Amino acid sequence: MPLSYPIQDFDSPFGHFDSELSDSDLRHTAYEILIGACRTSGTRPLTYIPQSDRTISQYKVSAAAAPSPPPSLQRSLTSSAASKVKKSLGMRSGSTKRRLGGGESVGNQGRATVGELVRVQMRVTEQTDSRTRRAILRIAAGQLGRRVESMVLPLELLQQLKPADFLNQKEYEAWKRRNLKLLEAGLLLHPHLPLNKTDTAPQRLHQIIRGALDKPIDFGKNSELMQALRSAVMSLACRSFDGSVSETCHWADGFPLNLRLYQLLLDACFDVNDESIVIEELDEVLELIKKTWGILGMNQMLHNLCFLWVLFYHYVATGQVEDDLLFAANNLLMEIEKDAKASKDPEYSKILSSTLSSILGWAEKRLLAYHDSFHSDNTESMQSIVSLAVIAAKILEEDISHENRRKRKEVNVAHDRIDTFIRSSLRSAFAQAKQKMEKVKASKKLSSHGKNLPRLSILAQEISGLAFNEKAIFSPILKRWHPLAAGVAVATLHSCYWNELRKFISSISELTPDAIEVLRAADKLEKDIVQIAVEDAVDSDDGGKSIIQEMPPYEAEVVIANLVKSWIKTRVDRLSEWVDRNLQQEVWNPRANKERFAPSAVEVLRSVDETLEAFFLLPIPMHAVLLPDLVTGLDRCLQNYILKAKSGCGTRDTFIPTMPALTRCTTGSKFRVFKKEKSQITQRKKCQVGTVNGDSSHGIPQLCVRINTLQYIRTQLEVLEKRTVIQLRNSNATNANHFAEGTGKKFELSRSASVECIQLLCEATAYKVVFHELSHVLWDGLYVGEVSSSRIEPFLQELEQYLEIISSTVHDRVRTRVITDVMKASFDGFLMVLLAGGPARAFTLQDSEIIEEDFKFLTDMFWSNGDGLPTDLIDKFSTTVKDVLSLFHIDSVSLVERFGSLSFDSHGSSAKSRLPMPPTSGQWNSTEPNTVLRVLCYRSDETAAKFLKKAYNLPKKL
Repeated sequence: MPLSYPIQDFDSPFGHFDSELSDSDLRHTAYEILIGACRTSGTRPLTYIPQSDRTISQYKVSAAAAPSPPPSLQRSLTSSAASKVKKSLGMRSGSTKRRLGGGESVGNQGRATVGELVRVQMRVTEQTDSRTRRAILRIAAGQLGRRVESMVLPLELLQQLKPADFLNQKEYEAWKRRNLKLLEAGLLLHPHLPLNKTDTAPQRLHQIIRGALDKPIDFGKNSELMQALRSAVMSLACRSFDGSVSETCHWADGFPLNLRLYQLLLDACFDVNDESIVIEELDEVLELIKKTWGILGMNQMLHNLCFLWVLFYHYVATGQVEDDLLFAANNLLMEIEKDAKASKDPEYSKILSSTLSSILGWAEKRLLAYHDSFHSDNTESMQSIVSLAVIAAKILEEDISHENRRKRKEVNVAHDRIDTFIRSSLRSAFAQAKQKMEKVKASKKLSSHGKNLPRLSILAQEISGLAFNEKAIFSPILKRWHPLAAGVAVATLHSCYWNELRKFISSISELTPDAIEVLRAADKLEKDIVQIAVEDAVDSDDGGKSIIQEMPPYEAEVVIANLVKSWIKTRVDRLSEWVDRNLQQEVWNPRANKERFAPSAVEVLRSVDETLEAFFLLPIPMHAVLLPDLVTGLDRCLQNYILKAKSGCGTRDTFIPTMPALTRCTTGSKFRVFKKEKSQITQRKKCQVGTVNGDSSHGIPQLCVRINTLQYIRTQLEVLEKRTVIQLRNSNATNANHFAEGTGKKFELSRSASVECIQLLCEATAYKVVFHELSHVLWDGLYVGEVSSSRIEPFLQELEQYLEIISSTVHDRVRTRVITDVMKASFDGFLMVLLAGGPARAFTLQDSEIIEEDFKFLTDMFWSNGDGLPTDLIDKFSTTVKDVLSLFHIDSVSLVERFGSLSFDSHGSSAKSRLPMPPTSGQWNSTEPNTVLRVLCYRSDETAAKFLKKAYNLPKKL
């Protein structure tokens, strides 16, 4: 199939052709010009005699029908020497089987002429060839001695050929139309010289051509129309720059018509059946074609430029399969570079610029992404294309410099172009690798690693492979024009990957093994890239400093350390938020689990453990260095949990009622001290009920769960510490043993907080039981009124129920402590009833036995026949009560004397005139004045009443 102009990659560089003439029309015109240029007289006819029995009638011309061709067209093709042109262009030379249009061969199968070969190559039939030769011989016979350059060939042919010379009228009309259109194109649309606006010949010729196209016209020599046509044509064709009449007719040498015609002639140099192959008879065919230079206004420089385009065009149009064409175009371009420096012709410069711009544009499309077009098997073609692009760019740059006529900054065109190609193609290759990674999530390549590696980790491996591939395949080619080709390539890849890595780092909310994998892969990639750059720059002027400066280090290890710290902070902050959120929802349900501690404690410890495990899974070399930061943060989270678990539960003092003032007055007395105190007590109790005790999460069972929870955390801290040491040693940390020696201090905050809060919770639980839950049988019931009828039994019964709740709920490791605190609270409550029970209570000396017996019942409950608290523990905390109870066995006179003696010891001689009111310390003791005074205040006899009235003006009766 014939090639068509232009192909998709680019337009023809020879300018816009306005005529309606087709390529076929122009090809026949070019052939006519070739025949005319080679015309001569002779008697030997053109023949073709095949060795086979077959005859190709459509290509034979009989002696009667065919006049003899010129000698230049008669050279035999039977023994063609090796082409000098091919050799000069660096093309291969060899015997190529040449085929005629119908399938028969030209060459060794028979004897043919160069003219016959050109006819076949240009797809001209024998009938058309015969008709054209007859017409040209007639022209030559009628104008002996006249050169063809002094003729307007279409005009002469119109006069010589008649309808009878054609198969039918339609063929003649098409032929006539072509020649008229050719005159229009050569003289009006694309003239050799610009048309003069004042000249009437162009308008006259246009009218004649339009009229001849619209209706049949006689083109006889003496016809009026022919005379008018010849006059108009010759007046336009024979113009010259100086206004004189030129001996040469300019009808086919205007741009771009002449270049289009010459291009079609050069197409004959390519095998008609395989247009990627240059024929072996190239030298002979070019020798013929060059005979048309006079008619077409061509010269060697224009020939070189046009032949360059044809070689390049055929290479592209035939699928870029024949590298010979590319090599030839590249070598020819080197000659054109010399021509461009020597030429001063602006028209040539214009065509040169257009041609080279088209070639450069095509080459740049491939070189700006050369990884898509080239590989290890076609590096030769890449080298030629790079050379084409570089030389074309240099010529264009020099042409611009010459055109501007001013001194321009010296630019290394080759270096700059190659630098651009490398950077562009590597960016494109990187983008493709990135896109591939984004699309493929479970490909064979991923599975071959044994696990799904992070995308950027695999991208780093891909880029590393790309860098080594670049160094091995492309850099040796490009280094011819750029001394740091490999360095520029890897610097580009370094920058591209850094852009992705930077976005990745900024997007990480927490550090994971995947993030570390990416950073380690990035570190390895950077080492590979820098090594390539250093090796490439060994012989460079600056030792590669400029390239190295383009690659600011990733600092992956620094990034890892910072990210680990950020990861620690994120994990700790997240855990802290989790503690706050979940403790607000925790109900401290005793039935939540078998061990009766809060599920939230299990979760928080699990989170701590998982965080430590995740930390040791990070493939980093600085576990021991960063572990203290992590443990400190986790320790604060656990401390926060412990403190919040204790928060709102109250303390021992929260539940102990306010101590009433010393008085013996009744509610109806004129003394209002006690009345005021009672009002304060009532208000305080209401406040406590509404705040501390109104929340179901602070009930006695729930308080027991809180105690269990803190005890569970306390025991698990030891497990965490041991596990941390084991994990640290397994991570091969260099100072693991040093860390292990100080492990006992690693959860110091939470350890001390758990101990303290367990103690506070035990006390709060105990005093809440005694002073809040049992206040109705203790504070409001015990010994109110008659002592014998309001004894301790109701309090003991209800206390026993709470002790059962505590025993069944509290963990066995803290159960003794809680019950001990309940015992202490019971003892304190018992003493407060005796020493600060208010005006509803009064004791006689005889009541001391009952009181002592009740206290024994109380201590026996905690002993529980040996199943309860140890005897020595009960004795330890009952000492104070027993000491105070001894005062209840002493008569009032003796108590008054003891009080006086104790007051004198405390206040000296000042106590003789008036006994001062001893302060209430709350530390009850038989030797403490306030304790003795309170026993007297609650003694129901005359002696005590008189003393109190006299000493402190208190009422005599309760």
